[in-house]
Amino acid sequence: MKVLVVGSGGREHALVWKILQSKRVAQVYCEPGNGGTAKETGRIQRGISRIEDLADFVTQEGISLTVVGPELPLTQGIVDYFEERKLPIIGPKMSAARLEGSKLFAKQFMLRHQIPTSPYLETNSAAEARSVVEEERFGFPLVIKADGLAAGKGVVIADDAQEAHLAIRQMLEDKVLGSAGNRVVIEKYLRGQEISFLVFTDGVHILPMVPSQDHKRVLDGDCGPNTGGMGAYSTDSLVSPELYRLIMNRIVRPTVQGMALEGNPYSGILYFGLMLTEEGPQVLEFNARMGDPETQPVLLRLRSDIVDVFEGILEKNLDQVRVQWSSGCGICVVLTSGGYPHDFEKGKPISGICEAEKLPGVKVFHAGTRLNEGNFVTSGGRVLGVTAHTEHLRSAIDLVYRAVERIHFDNVHYRKDIGVKGLHKDAI
Repeated sequence: MKVLVVGSGGREHALVWKILQSKRVAQVYCEPGNGGTAKETGRIQRGISRIEDLADFVTQEGISLTVVGPELPLTQGIVDYFEERKLPIIGPKMSAARLEGSKLFAKQFMLRHQIPTSPYLETNSAAEARSVVEEERFGFPLVIKADGLAAGKGVVIADDAQEAHLAIRQMLEDKVLGSAGNRVVIEKYLRGQEISFLVFTDGVHILPMVPSQDHKRVLDGDCGPNTGGMGAYSTDSLVSPELYRLIMNRIVRPTVQGMALEGNPYSGILYFGLMLTEEGPQVLEFNARMGDPETQPVLLRLRSDIVDVFEGILEKNLDQVRVQWSSGCGICVVLTSGGYPHDFEKGKPISGICEAEKLPGVKVFHAGTRLNEGNFVTSGGRVLGVTAHTEHLRSAIDLVYRAVERIHFDNVHYRKDIGVKGLHKDAI
């Protein structure tokens, strides 16, 4: 069979890499793709991104399955359009993708179904937002979220009133996030450990993945502005059996069941961004797809054929699919262009990827790269996701940073503490 992966980031490279391991797959395409996916598939990429053009491409090439990586085409209705043309595709319909596409919809949904989350207020008025800050209604720190999609940059954690007023002005008045910031959700800051809990679902049945933890801030020690993600690790010690049952019973199942009850059955991959508070796990956000960079270490631990899982979703018999996960730890460190998440330069030659991948257990996934006369150059903010797998977290951290040290490009930046806060939970 032939498979198309839609997207151009590290998540999509990881999906391409995993799908290619299936004995049932003859060819994999990735559109619009990146330098790494082009090399992985050995195929020329056309840079297609329009939904209609993607559907035409699938028809022309006789592609049997399409897997959607990023959130934007999902919220634009790619699944609805493909299903109208009877083209098999993995992902939620547009109405279900609102769990990610609108922070307000997600909050209201959680209230309706008693899914634990933080108190909030929504508004499109800068004056009303300022009054929330001045009255210290939720205290500080204070979380301010753009209602719409903002490429992972629509969340501000304001430590004081000055930072909160700046975020309000930028979103609601200066429109730095465009229409995504026409309305904001202001919510109480939750304290605790943050984890990512991802599941496959066919709308009824649920198949959980192994847990992971993202690192969103650009600087060590969780400092600096939020990004799309600077690294992640996955190890079973993140979630105890008791906590697993709690997450499934109070959050995951009520979400899938609630969407079905409201006439918007959710099919595909569902991401729960959770905060483990003293009162129990609470939902920070939903994503309508796999996380990036969580996908990289999670898929490195998946031992089963992912195409079997995708077919279980399509055929609504996911309860009959069994998957195996490796023990140990997967970890990903993201290498970014200097200046990210703000202004950065492109076109910097990259060296050392092959040397990094010579280390056993290491795989380098591409995000912001392109091929230039046979060589890789930078083409985005998040450039590479250096990923490793070993039996324990301590050795995984050591291995991944040994691999990172072999890769070079001008003004490269990366965090040096990915996974460190999980060391006390892992058997070293």
